[in-house]
Amino acid sequence: MYKIIYMKADFEPWWQFEGWESHILSTHQYETEEAYICALEKVLAKFREEFQHEEMRKERFIAFWNDDECTYCEGCDEDAQVYHGLVLEIPVLSSN
Repeated sequence: MYKIIYMKADFEPWWQFEGWESHILSTHQYETEEAYICALEKVLAKFREEFQHEEMRKERFIAFWNDDECTYCEGCDEDAQVYHGLVLEIPVLSSN
């Protein structure tokens, strides 16, 4: 099963801090690689239009953000950047 997970938090998706799942806004599952790629291309095009910055790590985590989208962090007593993250999950193929 292929998945595209969309999360929004004050940290990039590759950190996956404890409780990161509570920041998930949507999860979409796809049966085929073709459907997954088509959906991913649409999401990437939309996000690239909407956000100023993009960074990818480990070929499965993508963060998008705008400089002016911040939230107040009580723990650090200052504004923190808001990130729109994608977590990409693809099935692992066995070598048998």
